[in-house]
Amino acid sequence: MSPTNLLLLSLATFGHQHTALVTPDIDVTGVVFIDQNGNGTRDPGEPGVPGVAVSDQDQVVLTTADGSFQIFHSHGNGIVFVSVPDGYRAARGFWQAVDSSAGSRALSFPLLRTTRVSEFTFIHGSDTHISEVSIARTERFRDLSDSVKPAFVLVSGDLVRDALRVPAAEASRLYELYLSEIAKFTAPVWSVPGNHENFGIERLRSLVSPTHPLYGRRMFRHYLGPDYYSFNYGGIHFVGLNSVDYEDMWYYGHIDSVQVEWLKRDLAAVSPTTPVVTFNHIPFFTAGETINGYMDSPPAPTAITVRGHTQFRHAVSNAKDVIRLIQTHPYTLALAGHMHMRETIVYETAGPRIRFHQAAAIVGSSEDGALSMRSGITVYRVRNGQVDDGHFIPLEAGPPIPH
Repeated sequence: MSPTNLLLLSLATFGHQHTALVTPDIDVTGVVFIDQNGNGTRDPGEPGVPGVAVSDQDQVVLTTADGSFQIFHSHGNGIVFVSVPDGYRAARGFWQAVDSSAGSRALSFPLLRTTRVSEFTFIHGSDTHISEVSIARTERFRDLSDSVKPAFVLVSGDLVRDALRVPAAEASRLYELYLSEIAKFTAPVWSVPGNHENFGIERLRSLVSPTHPLYGRRMFRHYLGPDYYSFNYGGIHFVGLNSVDYEDMWYYGHIDSVQVEWLKRDLAAVSPTTPVVTFNHIPFFTAGETINGYMDSPPAPTAITVRGHTQFRHAVSNAKDVIRLIQTHPYTLALAGHMHMRETIVYETAGPRIRFHQAAAIVGSSEDGALSMRSGITVYRVRNGQVDDGHFIPLEAGPPIPH
């Protein structure tokens, strides 16, 4: 096999490891610049932007004084992205795919200047589970968002109805539907994957081979780019994480080791005084499992045994290690979804006070007698780096936002 060919590592050979595409190391160079005329191309006189973090989901490098960057021997996921700096927005997307067969690749990331702010709002929604049947729920989500006029919208996973258990054509159709709908939002939408974005892994139902080029996490990356990344706005560093790992055919809550190492590098590129907000799908901590009750039968039992260790499936198994890492910065808010309920948890610890907030499901309310959970979104207001506790808006009514 030539060194430029893709090599498939199979579950059968490597046991618990994911089926993964391994690409040959390549050198990636490029520039981050101010697109003064907005044409997406660097024209003479358009300056570079120094000190911007650029990453291949493994290495993190900072642009030099002229806005240039180099990532030597990149062996990430075939994606390079810019951690969009405060006071800018991406002119044509914050990530680009890298073709490893090219041997080396030069990239350019045009940025547009925006007004730096110390006060703004953002929306957190989750579990759109989009399909032709439920599309009206996403349309209502968009209408509410447009009426609030937030700086941006975070959507923390389970974007599509299902890619776990269906063939490629259906999964692709749902991904494309999600992309077409979020493109209609007035505000930028930042998405991270949920368990339902892992294409084909429940192979007994999907009948998808692990050798499929979009198997597992790769379908999300194909359509939406990096499945973990960061950006900066209003003096806050926002980190989107992929908190869904999988063992053979079954997903569970976990931040994988490659992502943890990336997170260390990402945070090291940010001032230690900068507040951090995380958003991901499966929550770090939740009381939802006690409300739902213990389940030991398919399709999503409460516990899972991974390499001989039994753990909760619907919370992040290495949450404490990840939180300890993020606490090198002022860590104020951890956002998640998955539980289909608006949930707020605060722990008074010896360290910083962290709030763990789960979003309700956009797709609809959860019916469970007296504890029937409403569908809705949460609007957060930020002032001088401080994020409030959020204001819940049910999708069915949509009361006005307090100012």
